[in-house]
Amino acid sequence: MSIEVKSINKYYGKTCALNDVSVTFADNKIYGLLGRNGAGKTSLLNIISNRIFAEGGTVTIDGMPALENDAAIGRLYAMGEKTYYPESMRIKDVFKWTKLFYPQFDENYAKSLADQFGLKLNKKVKSLSTGFLTIFKLIVALSVNTPYLLLDEPVLGLDANNRDLFYRLLLEKYSNNPFTVIISTHLIEEVANLIEDVVIIKEGKIICSDAREKLLSDSYSVSGKIVDVDAYTAGKELLGCEVMAGFKTAYIMGQPDYDNAVGLEIANVDLQKLFIQLTNI
Repeated sequence: MSIEVKSINKYYGKTCALNDVSVTFADNKIYGLLGRNGAGKTSLLNIISNRIFAEGGTVTIDGMPALENDAAIGRLYAMGEKTYYPESMRIKDVFKWTKLFYPQFDENYAKSLADQFGLKLNKKVKSLSTGFLTIFKLIVALSVNTPYLLLDEPVLGLDANNRDLFYRLLLEKYSNNPFTVIISTHLIEEVANLIEDVVIIKEGKIICSDAREKLLSDSYSVSGKIVDVDAYTAGKELLGCEVMAGFKTAYIMGQPDYDNAVGLEIANVDLQKLFIQLTNI
């Protein structure tokens, strides 16, 4: 069971947003969909959820074509920047209506989340601040209970406390009953320990799709005097480097060569730093 994206292309006028994109999101995993601004993350999620259409390629959900297929699209829920509920509707009424479209929507759970986040059920959608609008959308997303959950910048406008609460609730829900989550976010440090697999998109192309642990174990940094670092990195897969006052740090794909690293410092690379190096190339 999976979402399979094959050879997807998307253009906005003459601008190519997605270029022959193929990627698989397997069931019961938490994915981090990472990319710089304009890389194509939102376009990819919107194509998967049928909110926009591609020029060529296919998307299947559990083997079913996603294009204009209610049975397939009903297996996922996509939360993005836009709010698709009537602005004059009260939160409590949104919960009731959502259950008509998503039969597995847990209204009692949604109400308990609203209580934890401090969201008043009598509030109208149009009256919500940016932060509470995000909270409202997150509560719906966490309560629909679809096999696939797509979250595009899910913590926009949230303070640190509410971001932490959301991450804890998501992990608790996933631990109790695993499902597939695709999180597109710029806050890489915050989700680094939450996600299991990493998909990195750059200028409309997938440049990396791998397990987080494998990706991190196959990369490292080496630091020291410029001449020593240059000698060490010769012939290795160099991702990038930083230089400051005669001191150099290089980021490398592969396994450390400790025998030839005398006088140099070798260290692990965190996901955010690795992302920066991969997307700066």
